[in-house]
Amino acid sequence: MISPADLVQIPLDDWVNSFVRDFLVPNFRPFFRAMQTPVTAVLGWLDAFFHWLPMLVFTAGLTLIAWRTAGRGVAIFTLVALAFIDMIGLWPETMTTLSMIITSVLFCAIIGIPLGIWSARSDRVLFVVRPILDIMQTIPSFVYLVPIVMLFGVGMVPGIIATIIFALPPIIRLTNLGIRNVRGDLIEAAEAFGSTRWQMLWEVQFPLALRTIMAGLNQTLMLALSMVVIAALIGAGGLGLTVYTGLGRLNVGAATAGGIGIVLLAIILDRITQSLGEKKAVQSPSLWQTLRSMFALGKPGDEEKAGKAA
Repeated sequence: MISPADLVQIPLDDWVNSFVRDFLVPNFRPFFRAMQTPVTAVLGWLDAFFHWLPMLVFTAGLTLIAWRTAGRGVAIFTLVALAFIDMIGLWPETMTTLSMIITSVLFCAIIGIPLGIWSARSDRVLFVVRPILDIMQTIPSFVYLVPIVMLFGVGMVPGIIATIIFALPPIIRLTNLGIRNVRGDLIEAAEAFGSTRWQMLWEVQFPLALRTIMAGLNQTLMLALSMVVIAALIGAGGLGLTVYTGLGRLNVGAATAGGIGIVLLAIILDRITQSLGEKKAVQSPSLWQTLRSMFALGKPGDEEKAGKAA
């Protein structure tokens, strides 16, 4: 039988190569180079700070943060995990990985939250953004590395840019979902109170959607952790480089130690961000408290109990 490939051959790979090599690289290389400037500045400052900070001071500070946000159990785990990472000799690599993750998540939040809010407010924007996010989430992570190397070169900063692109979709999707799921009667009540669009966003919609947004930030953090390891293939350092070097040299012990360090760091950051989202979600601004009292948004039967008490 004759297949479509026998009739028509589409040279997609040649088209893509020509587009990147002959159009993007010659015409937009300075623009892509300029995009690295803020990432380089933030990464350089964080990396220098974490390496300058003594291990005991950093451990005490992160343990205190874990205790205040996630409780005593997570604080004890944080203390033990960081001490273990230091004892297996991977403290500098862990600080490099942490600086890369924080830089990536920071830029993901700066880009993703406003874009998610914009998508929630405009169906046209969502119509354009949704297929792009689908492509970003379904393309294998290794595929990002080829155009990143051609446009940005190799090193830690190109690795972070690839991480930002890879980890961006969850925070956009869940910000959009959280804003759209705010109850319509609360929006109408806020409009009746004379709220502007800005006041409605920051005093009603954003606080009610904060738990969903923090869930998106948590997922972005986890994806950034996984991509930081893959970014070691293009020269990014940290624990990912330890794993990659160990595998390349058949040093199973080094690769295992790097993998354990990544897992411990992921658990610490995951628990802290999850608990931080839950604590932030219970804080409500004055307008939301007013609307809550208006609609009596309490537990079922609260009005009956109040009547019996009176």
